[in-house]
Amino acid sequence: METVVLVMMMLVCFNYILKQTYRKPYAVVFSAAVCALFTGSMWRYAIEQSKSQVSVWLSDSALMLDAAVVLTLEVAVQMAFCILAAHIQTSGKVKPRTIWAYRILRWFPGVLIFPVLFSLLVTVIFALPGVPFPTVSWSLAGAVLVVLTGGIYGMKRLLPEKEIRLELLFLSNALIAVLGVIATVNGRTAVAGISKVEWPALAGVCVLLVIGLVGGTAIYRIRLKHIIKNK
Repeated sequence: METVVLVMMMLVCFNYILKQTYRKPYAVVFSAAVCALFTGSMWRYAIEQSKSQVSVWLSDSALMLDAAVVLTLEVAVQMAFCILAAHIQTSGKVKPRTIWAYRILRWFPGVLIFPVLFSLLVTVIFALPGVPFPTVSWSLAGAVLVVLTGGIYGMKRLLPEKEIRLELLFLSNALIAVLGVIATVNGRTAVAGISKVEWPALAGVCVLLVIGLVGGTAIYRIRLKHIIKNK
């Protein structure tokens, strides 16, 4: 479970960097500075945690369900941004309220980056025993500022096409949603698993797939012939 959460944290950071590539340079620096200030000022709370705190959080069903709600809302907002951005790029005329909704969603950087930074701070503090906590915290804050700012501009140089970055952002959020379901169920399932294959049910699914494939191909060819005749 901890591996799944770690992968989700990496994806959250990746999404944050991708999302910031759509903002102005001053907004990028401001957002990175806010993340750095958050990292540097949270050392008083980070030292109160323990190495086993993550395992305790993962075993807390109520906390994981609350995290699932926040995760779902964040993914929904980010996907809505991707859909609106694609709609604006492909449509000729767009309503003003659509433009305003797109601008509001573009300015929303996401809230999941802050728990990730807090977790990183806790990890670094326990990895450097004997070093003053403020020194570790503010040094990490400086590193966060440099890495985020450099990562955003590096991402824009690596992927200059906005369409590709938008598609990556959408797919990455979809992957976070899938991993969020795995992480938040906490090993619980609604139904008991079975060890044998239901061959009649499998055969029925295969038959439906074949019928759908044949029917879709036939409809496509009929429509194609109709278009050719009209031309």
